[in-house]
Amino acid sequence: MLNTEKKLSDILRRHTVAFGPVLDADLNGEHVCRLDFTAANQLLQQTDLRNTATFNEAVDQMLREQNATIGVGGYMENRFIYRRSQHFDVAEESRDLHLGIDVWLPAGTAVFAPLDGRVHSFADNANFGDYGPTIILEHELEGVTFFTLYGHLNEECLQGLSVGKEIHKGDKIAEVGPYPENGDWPPHLHFQVMCSMDGKEGDYPGVARLSEQAMYEAICPDPNLILNCRHLA
Repeated sequence: MLNTEKKLSDILRRHTVAFGPVLDADLNGEHVCRLDFTAANQLLQQTDLRNTATFNEAVDQMLREQNATIGVGGYMENRFIYRRSQHFDVAEESRDLHLGIDVWLPAGTAVFAPLDGRVHSFADNANFGDYGPTIILEHELEGVTFFTLYGHLNEECLQGLSVGKEIHKGDKIAEVGPYPENGDWPPHLHFQVMCSMDGKEGDYPGVARLSEQAMYEAICPDPNLILNCRHLA
């Protein structure tokens, strides 16, 4: 699997300039900042994260403090925030390792396909703190198949969708969803790349146990190879 991830990462690097934007937003502007969701973030430590409105206010404050309107980050970040939800916080070992990139920005922002593909699967993962409406696309470059996942979308995007539907680069596939329909999170897009779906449909882990880091690093390459956000370089 490690060789597969390395091969895919190399392919994505070769095609970097060809990818279209994933969001109707400039992720390389001065209004973009990195956000920290680790245990070092004292504001979040003091916030009732189970109250989504309060959590949303904290995210807005984090953006204001950096004179930003968009927050980015999270790939392979060790976060504590998932303990707000029993879906992630399990007795033997909590799932804190974030496998994608989050882009925190207003609900209603359009989400686009960055390259041609087809709909692999979709679902409304409606558990509190889960993805909410989710779309997974299947792509192929240089003979290698891979997948992109878009989580925390609006409910409307799933209407009329069908497995196998052809998607072209630049097609609008969804909008960033509001809470509570987006899995009950402050509005953001979770964007993730996978070498394999491991038989899953409409869902794929976006958060893992720290003990699983090596395994998931081999499956999920850095999504910034597609996003091309200079703030994450």
